[in-house]
Amino acid sequence: MWFWVLGLGLMAVALYDVLQKRHAILRSFPIIGHFRYLLESVGPELRQYIVTDNNEERPFTRHQRRWIYASSKKENNYFGFGTDNDLEGTSNFIILKHRVMGGGHQAHGEAYGKAGALKKYPLPCAKILGGPRGRARAFRPRSAVNISAMSFGSLSSAAVIALNQGAEIAGCLHNTGEGGISPYHQRGGELVWQIGTGYFGCRTDDGGFNLDLFLERVEANPVRAVEIKLSQGAKPGLGGMLPGAKVTKEIAEIRGVPVGEDVYSPAAHSAFKNVDEMLDFVEMLAEATGLPIGIKSAVGEHHFWEELANLMARKDRGVDFITIDGGEGGTGAAPLAFSDHVALPFKVGFARVYRILAESGVHEDVVFMGSGRLGLPAAAMVAFALGCDTINVAREAMMAVGCIQAQRCHTGHCPTGVATQNRWLVRGLDPTWKAARVANYVTTLRKEILQLSRASGVGHPGLLSGDMVEILDGRFGSTTLTELFAYRPGWGFPSEADRREIMEVMESLA
Repeated sequence: MWFWVLGLGLMAVALYDVLQKRHAILRSFPIIGHFRYLLESVGPELRQYIVTDNNEERPFTRHQRRWIYASSKKENNYFGFGTDNDLEGTSNFIILKHRVMGGGHQAHGEAYGKAGALKKYPLPCAKILGGPRGRARAFRPRSAVNISAMSFGSLSSAAVIALNQGAEIAGCLHNTGEGGISPYHQRGGELVWQIGTGYFGCRTDDGGFNLDLFLERVEANPVRAVEIKLSQGAKPGLGGMLPGAKVTKEIAEIRGVPVGEDVYSPAAHSAFKNVDEMLDFVEMLAEATGLPIGIKSAVGEHHFWEELANLMARKDRGVDFITIDGGEGGTGAAPLAFSDHVALPFKVGFARVYRILAESGVHEDVVFMGSGRLGLPAAAMVAFALGCDTINVAREAMMAVGCIQAQRCHTGHCPTGVATQNRWLVRGLDPTWKAARVANYVTTLRKEILQLSRASGVGHPGLLSGDMVEILDGRFGSTTLTELFAYRPGWGFPSEADRREIMEVMESLA
């Protein structure tokens, strides 16, 4: 008798798991998925004695993942009993210098965006994107936290829908990644269209750039800016190959390639061969669309950035924004040597590029964007203090969608349905639930960035300076970011006019 009761009970649990939509793991792996959550619930107790501590795992520690998951679910994201980091013996540890006699301007509150969606803790960019160069469609990004480049193909359709809808709810921008604009990017979120060396979505038959197709796609989609991808942190200087087996009819239509044939993305662009030609290409796109045009790159050799700064100093041509991707950034798949050893980490690479542009006097003409594991409050504060105007989040947003850091992105068998095209696994991810989680995560990150900014004595993270952040050396010493990266007084700030304007904007949102 008990056997039948147990069997019926398991069948009921399995049916519930398959039909519910909150948990992708349970939808795809009924019954056995519960063991994952059971082990997770007792994980800290087990690991305390037999495995790892809260800060050992990479690329994101258990504490970091817990903060992201709790924030995305609107659960308690506080931690008890004080820090478990070794503050005296840990090198490169971030310390934010709070203002002892009270925090900064308390401008905060709620604002209403499209369709009446409630946007909490608005955090607009301190600069106008495309403003210094007079672009016809220049604008101030509503959020200084935006969703980074992740293509449909590397991510599932359900994950892209969740990110795009979440971006609309949170009032932030959604970068398409280099795979083109898919129907899943058309769910309400405003787009930054990334164009890579394969020119997917605006491609000629022989793989070159097609201006007419480009203009058609811009006109048909909510594109607010265009990002020309030169390289990314996890695999700079490396082209890509999409095997023909993965080039389905849908992928082929979106990318503008033949069905079932291998698609090669070269390491370099064919539309331009050097910095001078690149700026001509940028100005052509800006003239044709009125949109802000920028570039994304990892940082290696300096000559490119020095030449870019020198040409922009003439003031006749220039990029509107620069996205610097750190070598610690993520990707769906990359050779180990590239992901581990090619491209400077974000703090080092960004500071070098910023210094080069600042020394040429063109840094105030550019909106600086940062990416590469910046989607946690302390890391974001360092980025802003170094001179970032916005940050982009990728893997952290994936975790908000449900990623569990299984690190199987390159296999096509992501168990949560985030980084896979397997229909059964994708079915487990319900975009509606996950879109709310993405919005909650972005909102909470903005909230804590604002709280940390005010604790440091400023009303907006764009007003932070490198003197407000110290890096411990593990030997009872510390160095400010200003000293560590040889910044001059005033670097890392927006212009005086932008400072006044952003505080007026913040006050109007209070």
